[in-house]
Amino acid sequence: MLNFSLTNQIILLAVLLIVSAFFSISETSLMSINRYRLRHLAKNGNTGAKLATKLLYETDKLLSVILLCNNFSNAAAATLVTIIAVQLYGEQQIIIMTGTLITTFLILIFSEISPKVIAAAHSERLALWCSFLLFPILKILYPIVLFVNVFVLGILKIFNIKINFTQNNLITMDELKSIISDSGQFIPNKNKSLLLNLIDLEKVTIDEIMMPHTNIESINLNQSIEEILEKIENFHHNKILVKKEDNDEIQGVLDINKLFKFYIKENMKIENQKELIELIDPPYFIPSGTPIYKQMQKFQDNQEKIGLIVNEHGEFIGLVTLEDILEEVIGEFNIELPSKSSKIIFDENGWIVDGGISIRELNKKLNINLPHNGPKTLNGLILEFFEDIPEPNTGFKIKGITFEIINAQDKIVKSVKIYSKIKKLKN
Repeated sequence: MLNFSLTNQIILLAVLLIVSAFFSISETSLMSINRYRLRHLAKNGNTGAKLATKLLYETDKLLSVILLCNNFSNAAAATLVTIIAVQLYGEQQIIIMTGTLITTFLILIFSEISPKVIAAAHSERLALWCSFLLFPILKILYPIVLFVNVFVLGILKIFNIKINFTQNNLITMDELKSIISDSGQFIPNKNKSLLLNLIDLEKVTIDEIMMPHTNIESINLNQSIEEILEKIENFHHNKILVKKEDNDEIQGVLDINKLFKFYIKENMKIENQKELIELIDPPYFIPSGTPIYKQMQKFQDNQEKIGLIVNEHGEFIGLVTLEDILEEVIGEFNIELPSKSSKIIFDENGWIVDGGISIRELNKKLNINLPHNGPKTLNGLILEFFEDIPEPNTGFKIKGITFEIINAQDKIVKSVKIYSKIKKLKN
């Protein structure tokens, strides 16, 4: 080293700092690169992405070769600066200390902070480029890396620390939702909403989207045929529930289209209940608590579009259709029917809300966070809160949100006002 001219020593120092900077860039860029983006590039045939994927598959060996070369470069640079300082100014202790400080400054600025900041800002481009050099370096230094890793793995074993680099690449549903939500302009808002709704299907049950039995219209076979036909004429859906003559037990579901076909195509007229019963389809029952995504598959397997929900006692509690499930994914269909009328109406200082609205729907539309682990509807939540039927004009708070009962009758809270701003409650 002493036979080197001062110029050559300075050039060698610059080379060592550049080498150290390269390994700092490699470490930061490869550790911060988006793994899913990297896999996508690798599947599309990008050579750099393929090499980077192979390197990251053995992260322990990758870090070993990077740190081995980086620390060697830094140690060599420190030694070289000390030699240059001694040659120029002598072997005094202050000179050696000054050389150490200069080395620390050079390495910190030019080989650590600056390269790593650049690598963090352009991780994908630099990681792919660095992989072309790191891959052969790892092959050349593989025996040394293995030797070093014996001690590393030994220390991890002593402290009972287990490593699994493949497991770290897996994500949970909540993490996937965060990725979709933070995708920005890469995913259109409509598609983003669609994907988030699909993920939520696993957690949502049919009880949360069903129409309660108290809101369902039906015909009873003990009515006259004229009364039944008049009710069907004013009905706004293509299927209607039919109840037995002697009790409220469900006989089946009448397809209105089938009835019209009977009238028009067969050129016949229904004159009694027996003829009507022949057109009724048997009911399709669904147990309460069934997840939406499972029920969607069952609708498809059984070629059904409407299901009647029963609880553990076999009691009819509500109705759900294939359309209801599809609306959970793509949003409400633009159909102007009384049943489709908005359950949320904007009012001064807040909203007038139907008591039968599901808490999940209310949370989504008003961007609030009411508890939904218990009662599924706003009416149920209010009754649970009061443990009684509240009187109209009663004000209260749940989760810091101010409510006021507008209408409550027949043991049900019909409508509620939700205030958008905090309102002082009357005693």
